[in-house]
Amino acid sequence: MALEEFENKELSERDKGIIQMRTITNYGMGAFMIIAGFFFMFPIKGYTASFVNQYDPVLIKIFAAVCWLYGAFRIYRGYKKNYFRN
Repeated sequence: MALEEFENKELSERDKGIIQMRTITNYGMGAFMIIAGFFFMFPIKGYTASFVNQYDPVLIKIFAAVCWLYGAFRIYRGYKKNYFRN
């Protein structure tokens, strides 16, 4: 079977359900990671400020940027839906 034939093959109902579940999971985790990055980058007084102030501010900012990048990657992966291709 050629690669083009595999890419054009119809998906079963089970595979469509798996794709939908993974897409929703990727969107949700991506949004969560971006929101977590905002909480670390811009701490709210009383909630995250006491936790964030215990650590080095530069490392906290780097961690927030990594959260944003990973969240953007998860949203992109959910958008592309490229799950069953090797």
